[in-house]
Amino acid sequence: MVYRNKLLARACWCSLVLVLALAVSGCGFQLEGSGVLPTSVATTYLDTAKPYTEFYDSLRDALRARGTELVDSRQEAGAVLRILEDTYGQRILSVSARNTPREYEIFYAITFSLEAEGSNLIETESLVVTRSYTYDETQVLGKSAEEQILRESLAQDLARQVLRLMEAGRTVVPTTQG
Repeated sequence: MVYRNKLLARACWCSLVLVLALAVSGCGFQLEGSGVLPTSVATTYLDTAKPYTEFYDSLRDALRARGTELVDSRQEAGAVLRILEDTYGQRILSVSARNTPREYEIFYAITFSLEAEGSNLIETESLVVTRSYTYDETQVLGKSAEEQILRESLAQDLARQVLRLMEAGRTVVPTTQG
């Protein structure tokens, strides 16, 4: 009897796993990073005035992980990804009774465009991501390190968003003037 119950329980679990797997595959779920970039971006030139930022590093690594070859000149490239703005900063969200900061919001903003084969695949697009964190003046070094980690995380989030836009193949339809 006990063996029969265990067998029945296993069968139920297997059925449940199978149903969940079918449900997830049927809803269009994809693992992050499993989308396909357009073939026009197989060789890409990153055009930026700031090649030493967290976002630039994150985007470069993400593109390479997807199989995109980053080239050193526009002439070699099938696509040009222009990073027009790459900024970050923080603002005070709340202060204590002694007027010292208690909570900060850190933000990272980018503006970019993507051109491939002589047409704009993505017109100038701006993205901003934010996170908040508490501040304690007795832990200045730790909070400074936390801010750096958050900024890197925001840059990675932005790089993933840019890749999703590229995967979607967002194409701007030209307007006609009559």
